[in-house]
Parts: sequence; structure tokens; C-alpha cells
Amino acid sequence: MTWVAAVARLRARREPGVLVTVATVRGHAPRKAGAKLVVGRTETWGSIGGGNIEAVAIDRARESIGTSAAEPELMEFALNDKVTGRHGVQCCGGAVSVLLEPLPVVPAVAVFGIGHVGLELARILARHEIDLHLIDSRPEMLTEERLAVLEDAVAQTHVHHTPLLPEEVLEELAPGTHVLIMTHDHAEDAALCDAALRTPGLGSIGLIGSAAKWARFRKRLADEGGHDAAAIDRIKTPIGLPDITGKEPATIAVSVAADLLLAFERDGR
Repeated sequence: MTWVAAVARLRARREPGVLVTVATVRGHAPRKAGAKLVVGRTETWGSIGGGNIEAVAIDRARESIGTSAAEPELMEFALNDKVTGRHGVQCCGGAVSVLLEPLPVVPAVAVFGIGHVGLELARILARHEIDLHLIDSRPEMLTEERLAVLEDAVAQTHVHHTPLLPEEVLEELAPGTHVLIMTHDHAEDAALCDAALRTPGLGSIGLIGSAAKWARFRKRLADEGGHDAAAIDRIKTPIGLPDITGKEPATIAVSVAADLLLAFERDGR
């Protein structure tokens, strides 16, 4: 498997890892500059030459995997018989520097309802390194022409057309996914709120709407859904930053996106 495919595999599994690259080579060494190794929690792909260099790099990579403050790190190795490494001696005669780059699990966001606000929000979120799920029960909201504004997205975008039960997508989402509920139909919103509270492992849950809408939903979630007050309080409404009060779709989208970015930063601490 190529290192590119290995990085993609870790991302698809939503597992952290480290990309290890031979940055510089002076004299004789097992591999040339540019050789790469991908390190996961329990697996590795590729090689930077084996021996002490590779073993020490793997050890260091696994020490850093999953730490919130992991930064790129440069390691230096002298390859001669006067240097005894943790995993033995390599006496090729040269010197090697190895760069370790963290491959963190990127944030994930699911937007239910790709109407005016949902599309504006998708345009902003798509500029960030995240997994972005766009869900709508209306096929006309998800046409290639309408979503063409996302063609240059940095995010990995997943489009879900759910004509009958949008809430079923919740079961497919990775743990920690932030959910935003903003469909065209209050009944659909209510069903999604109920289903989201029954789905373990989600990140934040946000609902667009007025205080009157939330009062009705809150009563329904308690009376018909059987959710207690603590569970219902997991749903944040209104969504976005409270000091941004504009009602234009783009303004709401900026407010919601900014609030999410703050959540990403908190999660990464």
C-alpha cells in the first residue's frame, strides 16, 4: 500500500497517525530522502529503512499519537558504530534527519437541511480540513449544479439524499460528529432532535429556530420522547454566536461556522 493510500485509510477509519519522512541524507543511509512511513496505533505502512532509525521513529510516533498538542518534529540519527541506538547499531556511515508529522483525526460536521442557510454554511465549512456531511430529503437541494460551489472544497464532502428517514444517517456518523439540524420541515427537525438524543457518541447537537419552536420541541421531547431535562439540554438553540444577530442566510452561516470553529479548538485542547 502506498503512503498516500495509508493516510487515506487512517482518515476513513478516523484514526490518528503520524507521517514519517526521511528529510535529509548525508553520506550512506538505508533510504534516500523522501522515503516515507505511515504509523498508526497498531499498524505501519511503508519504510524509512528499517533498523534502529525506523524502530525509534515508530516509538516516537506512537508516543505522540492522539496527544492534543502534537507538533511536527525533526529527529537526527548518526549512522556509525560509535552510536548505539535504543534498538541497536546502524553503521552505514552517514547521517539522516527524519520528519514526523502528526495526522490528527479531523473534525466532522453533519448538516441536516441544505436550504439557503445550509448551503451558505456548507460553503464556509468546506474551506476547512473536516469531514462534512450534507443531508437533505429533497433531491433538488443536492443537485450537482447547486453543489458546484463546493467543487474546490478542502473538506471531504459526503452527500446523503434521504427521501424517507433522514435520521437514519445519524447511525452512520463517526463518534464526535457535530450535528446541525436546519431542515425545511419542523416535523423533520423534531424527529432528528429525538433521534440525535438517542444516538450515542455524537458531538454537539444544534437546532436552528425560534424560542417558540424550541418550547414546543422541548415539551414534545420530554412528553413523547421520554428524554429527561439533562438530555434535552444537550441541544443548543439558537445556534451560532449570540452577538451576531443578523437574519440573512450568509450572516447566520458565518455565526454558526464561527461557533463551530471554537468548538473544534476546544476539542483539540
